Amino acid sequence: MANNNEHQNDFPKVHRDQLITVQDLIDFKQQLIVDIKKLLKEQTGHPGHQWLKAFEIKKMLRLSESKLQYLRDKGVIPFKKLGGVTYYNLEEIESLMHSGKLNDQMKMA
Repeated sequence: MANNNEHQNDFPKVHRDQLITVQDLIDFKQQLIVDIKKLLKEQTGHPGHQWLKAFEIKKMLRLSESKLQYLRDKGVIPFKKLGGVTYYNLEEIESLMHSGKLNDQMKMA
């Protein structure tokens, strides 16, 4: 009997709040995938953040300030204004570029 008690003391006592649930693992996996995708985008030259400022969009699309304003006014380029600063969603801009709609509108401007 003394032998059995000795083996139980070899392992630290685990409390209920120290257990990892399946949901914890799923959440960890999802966050890890997001972080890895972000790192890969940064290494391939894409900005890691989703919202870009006007100077970044102008550089990316090779636009002047007036041309960017025109495309914004016509509703071609979606944007959000926060505290006087205009932000553009990177995924929406890339989608416009791939669809060809942006090129069509730029030729008309």
